[in-house]
Amino acid sequence: MTPTRASQVTVSVLAPQEVVERTLAAGAHLHGCTVLVRETSEAVLRWANSTMTTNGHTTSGQVTVIAFVAVEGGIAAGIVSSSAAVTGARQLEELVRAAEAAARGAGPARDAAPLVEPAGGDHRPDDSRWDDPAIETSIGVFGSFAHGLSEVLAGPHRQYGFASHEVMTIWLGTSTGVRRRWVQPTGSVELNAKTPDLTGSAWAGLSTTDFGDVDVAALAATATRRLEWGKRRVTLPAGRYETLLPPSAVSDLMIYLAWSMEGRPAQEGRSALAGPDGPRVGERLTGLPLTLASDPAAAGLEYEPFLTATRSGDGISVFDNGAPTRRVEWISQGAVGQLAYSRAEAAEFGTTFTPAGDNLLLTGGSDASIADMVARTERGLLLTCLWYIREVDPATLLLTGLTRDGVYLVEKGEVVGEVDHNFRFNYSPLDVLRRTSEVGATERTLPREWKDWFTRAAMPPVRVPEFNMSSVSLGR
Repeated sequence: MTPTRASQVTVSVLAPQEVVERTLAAGAHLHGCTVLVRETSEAVLRWANSTMTTNGHTTSGQVTVIAFVAVEGGIAAGIVSSSAAVTGARQLEELVRAAEAAARGAGPARDAAPLVEPAGGDHRPDDSRWDDPAIETSIGVFGSFAHGLSEVLAGPHRQYGFASHEVMTIWLGTSTGVRRRWVQPTGSVELNAKTPDLTGSAWAGLSTTDFGDVDVAALAATATRRLEWGKRRVTLPAGRYETLLPPSAVSDLMIYLAWSMEGRPAQEGRSALAGPDGPRVGERLTGLPLTLASDPAAAGLEYEPFLTATRSGDGISVFDNGAPTRRVEWISQGAVGQLAYSRAEAAEFGTTFTPAGDNLLLTGGSDASIADMVARTERGLLLTCLWYIREVDPATLLLTGLTRDGVYLVEKGEVVGEVDHNFRFNYSPLDVLRRTSEVGATERTLPREWKDWFTRAAMPPVRVPEFNMSSVSLGR
């Protein structure tokens, strides 16, 4: 479940459904075959120094062929992707041959399992929208947002930022007859406001599906308020501080935790979820009723209701393409809940097939806002977001990283100034759950560190006593 970047540069000339069917026909001699076609439409806006600098629209596409071949000792899988425009059957035949060669060179797969069958048990498309074309976005998606942005750019602060809206249409076809289609919208906006002399800077960001719910004036007001806090500078040493983590910072830590909730490493003693007698499922982390879940049906954060895997690894398998996704509670009412298992892993370890998710929600807190939590703080730090997060110790899931774009000192219920540097932190997301003393209201947020791979998150602010700021990092 670690992140990888995809390369996509052009859209297929053939219709996606035709690409699927022709490729499957070319692979009819194989033990099995799966084809994924992705077409992506993206619109972007960029502004700097309170001036629009870029706006544009691009389209791209990718075809992935997964060949399953019977070899000595089992079934092998070979995976080949292409972002070149598909103009004829010969290209698809070449992709099938390349995937077959990759499979024969790979040897028998540990994650081998029978390919998923259609939901209806026959070879009719599982999806009534299968024959529909790709959905496109356009610069027009920024209509009301752009109007509000023009007013923000006319304000007294220097504004920098980036807005992106992407719509990916996915078609999945298999030799067993699975035919699925999904449309995935993804949007985000990041705004940096700076003082006229560029000595002060503040960040704010949001995720969205269609920009209809983005109030850019409110976003800019958040950044402006942080600039006001920064008029007074304070210097603080490294150490352990009571720390208020806003939703963005919480999301980046919880995403790393979710990526680490893999069953095989826990079974084999290779992760922080491994215990002396097996995985730590059921172990209580906190007395607070916190639940960390992935849910493909979560309103505004929906993702594919079926698996679309282009690689195999811990917790994920290309043999499982087309299998239904579902709500999974990684942490359930404060205790370790489920771990991710492919179907083959579930059979091996005698547990339940549990697919990884593409959103993350942490719930079970109060209705308190971050402002409410600040008002109840005698002395502590208020963060903006985190950056450059890396794993230090997989046995404890200890992470290190940097604060970014504003660390503020809170005294007697008020923000009294901005720390004139950033901190390096060392802390485990498991310990965030173990040691959190207060949790606020869950809201949709934008993960700052992981947004290129993961934008669909809803998190609360949390209060962590003695959060470890291990060293000072120069710069703001």
